[in-house]
Amino acid sequence: MKNLGFVYRLRFAIQGWRHAWAQETSFRTQIIAALLIFAALAAWRPPLVWWALVGVMVVLVLAAELFNTALENLADVCSAQPHPAIKVAKDCAAGAVLMLSIGALWVALLMVLAMR
Repeated sequence: MKNLGFVYRLRFAIQGWRHAWAQETSFRTQIIAALLIFAALAAWRPPLVWWALVGVMVVLVLAAELFNTALENLADVCSAQPHPAIKVAKDCAAGAVLMLSIGALWVALLMVLAMR
């Protein structure tokens, strides 16, 4: 898989997005939330810096969800039996998604307060 052209590598990434969309309710929910957030930005028309901050937070949350999905799938293949270390890894990955989601909400709150 190494040293393949950009188009081939891009296809792998898109396949990962498709898998997450098809298999992960959280990813679909976050994509829908992102679309609603961008629609709200279009309606409110905040300064571009808010578009940038909100956009970065959206991308970070979605990327964290993709990493979480990857880790969960890999962990499930590594051990069919429940294992405390695998549970910790999965919980920490979910915690990272939650932390970034809280950060995104913080940015949204600050934007709303700044636009008053």
